[in-house]
Amino acid sequence: MGSFRVALAQMNATVGDLRGNVRLALGFLEEARAQQADLVALPELALPGYPPEDLLLKSAFIRDTRAALDEVVAASRGIVVVVGFVDAADGHIYNAAAVAYDGRLVDVYHKLKLPNYGVFDEERYFTPGRRCPVYEVRGAQVGVNVCEDIWYAEGPVSVQRDAGAQLIVNINGSPYHAGKRHIREPMLATRAADNELFVAYVNLVGGQDELVFDGDSMIFGPDGELLARAGQFREELLVTDLDLDAVCRQRLRGLPPRTEESPTSQPAGEPRWVHVSPDEDVDTRPPVAPKLPDPLDPVAEVYQALVTGTRDYVRKNGFDKVVVSLSGGIDSTLTCCIAVDALGSDRVVGVTMPSRYSSEGATDDSRALAENLGVPLWLLPIEAAHRAFEETLAPYFDETQPGVAEQNVQSRIRGNLLMALSNKFGWLVLTTGNKSEMAVGYATLYGDMAGGFAVLKDAPKTLVYELSHWRNTYGEPRGVIPESVLIKPPSAELKPDQRDDDDLPSYDVLDRVLEAFVEEDRSYEEMVAEGLDPAVVVRVMRDVDRNEFKRRQAPVGIKITPRAFGRDRRMPIVNRYNGS
Repeated sequence: MGSFRVALAQMNATVGDLRGNVRLALGFLEEARAQQADLVALPELALPGYPPEDLLLKSAFIRDTRAALDEVVAASRGIVVVVGFVDAADGHIYNAAAVAYDGRLVDVYHKLKLPNYGVFDEERYFTPGRRCPVYEVRGAQVGVNVCEDIWYAEGPVSVQRDAGAQLIVNINGSPYHAGKRHIREPMLATRAADNELFVAYVNLVGGQDELVFDGDSMIFGPDGELLARAGQFREELLVTDLDLDAVCRQRLRGLPPRTEESPTSQPAGEPRWVHVSPDEDVDTRPPVAPKLPDPLDPVAEVYQALVTGTRDYVRKNGFDKVVVSLSGGIDSTLTCCIAVDALGSDRVVGVTMPSRYSSEGATDDSRALAENLGVPLWLLPIEAAHRAFEETLAPYFDETQPGVAEQNVQSRIRGNLLMALSNKFGWLVLTTGNKSEMAVGYATLYGDMAGGFAVLKDAPKTLVYELSHWRNTYGEPRGVIPESVLIKPPSAELKPDQRDDDDLPSYDVLDRVLEAFVEEDRSYEEMVAEGLDPAVVVRVMRDVDRNEFKRRQAPVGIKITPRAFGRDRRMPIVNRYNGS
């Protein structure tokens, strides 16, 4: 049949921005048509944005999403378009893929497998589909399905393969976390090889609240070989020519498709055949060279996820500038670097708020960083406010021993000053705390936790150092972080000679325990059996559980681990279970 040209539109949708999402979709459609693609696929729920959450409970939103689809369908002259939307039928709503051609809606596919774990909550809204259609597109047999559908060996893909599919087009809203590529890519390769067909996987890109979508759209051949890949964390149209006769050659070798039999497997849906577009001779098209860029290394990938998540949260929420409190420490330093890389130095303001306990080096490091990044640095000393608080509280505090309450007054003064700047100028406050601190409550409620977006909320402290070293070595411009910031012992500087390791286990030990307890749900016995100090394990488990109330009041932040607080790990605040 000659080559079949597929275009995958890696699109940065915004939830609820129906007009803007339609404009993006039409732009990709025109680009695909200009490149003479036979089919262009846009991501899961590309028109309403993903995830729309309780917008799906609004009938007007469903109606307006359908109107947005009509615009895309009307623009499908001479090209097959597959696009994600919300379909309403028979009193139910469906996570759906529309298939359009020549200005008409040919068919609608309803997602069969609805994820309901981690960040996903699709059973709250959607009804699962029942059919697995195969579409005849210019003589090619194309199965369309949505995201989770392809993760099942005995799912829609196997049904569509048995119905004659040569190519699976899988549209996705697959959120990023560190290392996900190493799970996703082998799965797609296996699904292609086991079913002896091409798999074209298209994913969203960009940030939506806590979630970041990495794009990384891919195409695999019937032998499981990776044929083409789009870039990570950027909008792009991936266009590739497929030799669908390779499917026939692969299948003629006589090996039956592999399946994973399971006594509890669910029906995967009924096959269905739909003619979409006529077979036309397009052999005069010049061939398209496949793209296969190298993926980012693991630390660069996380850094780019943080940049993307910050940029889109600020941009999509309409903020002009952000403000970052610079303490001279590693967390605020990295947060400022990410903000500048995401937004530009002209949209970032640094503020340093020294106290009587601040070291001279901390102020110098903040000033050096601001100069290196080209951001203004505002100096707001807090001594006068600190004295005023002490005088106000003296009648009630004088008979007590100084402790954490006195230290936290300073942090809360800083939080008030930052929020005053935000209130006055409309800037978004970026908080600077990391996951290790948030896990054990080593943060001040209404103090350094005050703000609108927590860039490092899901980044453990040890990763913060890795990201900072990477930024200094590979970022542009290089070497912006003063060396003294990278080597100084972490300190809140809220009392004389304070160091984090006076109050916490060393961060390398703390992060090992947190990974086991928070990420992997290991028991006390399992952690001790792995060689972790029993006393440290008990202490960390206790601190994580007792600080759930703080985390519930923290600003949202970018998810980069498989188990982020809030989105993935949802624990009761009132909780008397002690696993130790």
